[in-house]
Amino acid sequence: MTFARLCSRVTPVDRGEFDRIRDVLATADVEEPLTASEIVAVLSEHGVDVESTHRVATVLGRRAASGAVEVVGEDPPYRYRFVDE
Repeated sequence: MTFARLCSRVTPVDRGEFDRIRDVLATADVEEPLTASEIVAVLSEHGVDVESTHRVATVLGRRAASGAVEVVGEDPPYRYRFVDE
């Protein structure tokens, strides 16, 4: 299995985490692109515990493959923006 194919696989757990991240950021009225660390901070402020910044980046990166998230920037730290559906 190639790395690109592995990263593009969205699991049911990813889907739930993605929805939770998106919902909290919408509630927090965040409009600008954020880094995974900034997203973890917003989630924490709203009482949502996440495994790590790496996990947030993985979940959002996988959803970028389907077009639900835009990855902003060419070099780390990447910023993530939700694409309106």
